Amino acid sequence: MASSITVSEFARVGAHSHIRGLGLKDGRALMNADGMVGQIKAREAAGIIVELIKEGKMAGRGILLAGPPGTGKTAIAVAIAKELGEDVPFIAIAGSEIYSSELKKTEVLMQAMRKSIGIRIHEFRKIYEGMVEKLEIKMTKHPYNPYQQVPESARIKLKTKSEVKTLTAGSSIATEIISKGIGEGDVIWIDAETGRITKVGKCREYEGEKYDIEAENLVSMPEGSVLKEREFVYTVTLHDLDVRMQSRSGGIFSLLFGGREEKEIPPDIRQEVDNLVKKWVDEGRAEIIPGVMFIDEASALDIEAFSFLSRAMESELSPIIILATNRGVTKIRGTDIEAPHGIPLDVLDRLLIITTTKYNEEEIKEILKIRSKEENVKINEEALDKLTKIGVETSLRYAVQMLTPAYVIAKRKGKNEVEVEEIEEIRKLFSDIKQSTRYLKEHEEEMLR
Repeated sequence: MASSITVSEFARVGAHSHIRGLGLKDGRALMNADGMVGQIKAREAAGIIVELIKEGKMAGRGILLAGPPGTGKTAIAVAIAKELGEDVPFIAIAGSEIYSSELKKTEVLMQAMRKSIGIRIHEFRKIYEGMVEKLEIKMTKHPYNPYQQVPESARIKLKTKSEVKTLTAGSSIATEIISKGIGEGDVIWIDAETGRITKVGKCREYEGEKYDIEAENLVSMPEGSVLKEREFVYTVTLHDLDVRMQSRSGGIFSLLFGGREEKEIPPDIRQEVDNLVKKWVDEGRAEIIPGVMFIDEASALDIEAFSFLSRAMESELSPIIILATNRGVTKIRGTDIEAPHGIPLDVLDRLLIITTTKYNEEEIKEILKIRSKEENVKINEEALDKLTKIGVETSLRYAVQMLTPAYVIAKRKGKNEVEVEEIEEIRKLFSDIKQSTRYLKEHEEEMLR
């Protein structure tokens, strides 16, 4: 009896996975574009910010996104990063995350900043490239176990469209060839300096045994000579370089006596990395990509953190710092001083402030359409109108959160799309803030204090 197997793919959909950019045309915001809806003034202001960043004119300044909860502040920050480019680093943290038991507040902020600064490195390296036409690996007895054999050397015949070259390599390369499953017909790169091998794929022109089903990537036979110079471009962050430099400077003590790995990176290590990066930039080997560090719940930062950020904005190597808050006039954490958004006035002076407003009914409906498509939820027009009205009465976030649960109920009933019945049912199962507050007042005496 034949049985059918259904394979379902798991995909986690992020809250802002639909954002592709700011949705601007000639500096003007379109009503619905690139996953962004409404917030016309805020998006156009963000567009000007993007231009300033690209022209290198944002030094010493940051951005503050201020507005009620659920008005697209995080979406605008994500859109700014998308507009700057695909490989622009984007780090998002909440203000409360800096209070760690393992790291100082300033160290958490510094690491987040360094993760937000990319270094695009251009490197020319000599490599041997070609199809493996013939491969011979010589084995020998293990020096400590005569019953086991280990690779001693390798003889590789590489072929391109215009040349054939035979290479002899030592035990380390022979071991790497075996571990990566490289065989005849594979196109490979061998770094002439380090001996590191990269398996590109199976050659289409290979005349040996072929299979009907190929799990490997098929590539054309390389052109030119076997030994050539190739440019490699890759992007790392300053934090990646910090960690690598720190691991190299661990010293013989940690190697022999198992000294613990330091989670905080010393200033002299960071200074060494900065000097190295500046040298690369001066030599034309690298370029700096200022990324975006987004801090949500900025009012949770204290006076020490704000002082650090104020100083950081003036640094030569600084990302674009975007703060977001939904607070009004409130106390600055760690003081008795009240200030707008809970942010010190001297820091506010350094920020370009963009305000967001609540979405209207039409905008909520468009956002629900986008989110239903992103989450693969089918919903009919009548149910969408019902959910839109709920979003107006409660909040956009609550309405968006109801989409997938309603679809679960619909599928249980054998339906292909969400109808008004499922929206009403899910409304009874999950409370919004107003319903939850009403419940607390009704059962106040039964609750623990």
